[in-house]
Amino acid sequence: MPKKHVLVIGSGFAGLSAATHLAHLGYEVTLLEKNSTPGGRARKFEAEGFVFDMGPSWYWMPDVFETYFSHFGKKPSDYYELERLDPSYTVVFGEDDFMDIPANLDEFRNLLESIEPGVGPKLDEFLKQAAYKYKVGIQDLVYRPSRSLMEFASPKLLLDMLRMDIFQSMSKHVHKFFKADKIIRLMEFPVLFLGETAQNIPALYSLMNYADIALGTWYPKGGMHKIIEGMVSLAEEKGVKFKFDADVSKILVRDGLANGVELKTGENITADIIVAGADYHHVDSQLLSPENRNYSESYWDKRVMAPSSLLFYLGIDKKLNNLRHHNLFFDEPLGPHADAIYTNPRWPEKPLFYASVPSITDKTVAPEGKENLFLLVPLAPDLEDTEELREKYFELIMDRLEKLTGQNVRDHIIFKRSYAHKDFKSDYNAFKGNAYGLANTLLQTAILKPSLKNKKVKNLYYTGQLTVPGPGVPPSLISGHVVAKEVIKENNL
Repeated sequence: MPKKHVLVIGSGFAGLSAATHLAHLGYEVTLLEKNSTPGGRARKFEAEGFVFDMGPSWYWMPDVFETYFSHFGKKPSDYYELERLDPSYTVVFGEDDFMDIPANLDEFRNLLESIEPGVGPKLDEFLKQAAYKYKVGIQDLVYRPSRSLMEFASPKLLLDMLRMDIFQSMSKHVHKFFKADKIIRLMEFPVLFLGETAQNIPALYSLMNYADIALGTWYPKGGMHKIIEGMVSLAEEKGVKFKFDADVSKILVRDGLANGVELKTGENITADIIVAGADYHHVDSQLLSPENRNYSESYWDKRVMAPSSLLFYLGIDKKLNNLRHHNLFFDEPLGPHADAIYTNPRWPEKPLFYASVPSITDKTVAPEGKENLFLLVPLAPDLEDTEELREKYFELIMDRLEKLTGQNVRDHIIFKRSYAHKDFKSDYNAFKGNAYGLANTLLQTAILKPSLKNKKVKNLYYTGQLTVPGPGVPPSLISGHVVAKEVIKENNL
């Protein structure tokens, strides 16, 4: 009997994960990618001797990567070499006010004690609770497909969920333990990866603090794209076939079953099962006819989206001072910044921003004596995106970067490329130009997220950061595994 053929649309982390799991379990899998290289938002590009990761730059939750590769009898070290960063990152609060975050927990505790004397025991209790949430959340809850409340119906799990503060905001939770503004901002920072402010994210996500402080910040030598290269290599080992420059224009449906796709080139490819790892909204609203869609446009317009980003990839012809691998610029108040990202449809007046200099850690991503500089400004989705606005904000953040680090950078730029809403839409069909998917608010958690299964097309599934478990690289890896298990459960080989 011939193997069932699965088409996976999109070669980001979720698509690669789903494709590899399905191939490993006996399906014939073809992965379709609209761009010319794999990785989705985690693609790379090279220019003038510099190697730039286009998107994700933080490697957190190393256990999730280890779990992923272990499903296939492999380890991350089979494909890339990891280095733990120390300091993990630096927070810039103002001129001559830099806080290096040490990798060592005792040193971290001493740092917080120097800011808020007597806070050590409170930190220990905060991390104890965060560790519990991490164990239940990342090792159990996120692996549930969230298609029915019955998945969460066991008394033990309900008790666990109550203990995990799902009905309390992250902000209130942090304020119970810490008083110093710097510590509060430090503890609230990790939830920005989830696409909302600490006021609107459940305290469940203090598990991110455990990931940050206890598990650490890592770097794969050669860049984040080395993870993609490893995943592609593993997928090919399992028999996954890749087809690049394969932009899907339509999912072909007959009698409630998807039987293939049509590419923009006019080519048709047949399938027994389809897993869409491309932007969920795009797949639902553009690739399916109206009668086969899961959700209306009004539904999508009511979703709280994670931010978009303005990115700059810069090649610098000298070595930079007073910067680490990861640098968070918190020199402006958080309030106006947060409002501008999450509520107001305008560009912020005083944005926070992030700077990454991977060439400090890795000599292979920049020519000798030069520096690879990546800048990111979080922005609200669906904003006007023009070259003039990009340049205005480039000058704004460079003014602050140069002043705070005490050096001239602009005169030493020998390569520059920007990337924002229009590019996210063009390259990834990203809904409203979002960069991170759907925000992890309480009303967009678990069964309240867009379903990983089409309700009208029996053999069509979804994976990625607009469905369960949510945004970020580790959740996307898990999302691919979760959808693969649902495919296997519902489709006998």
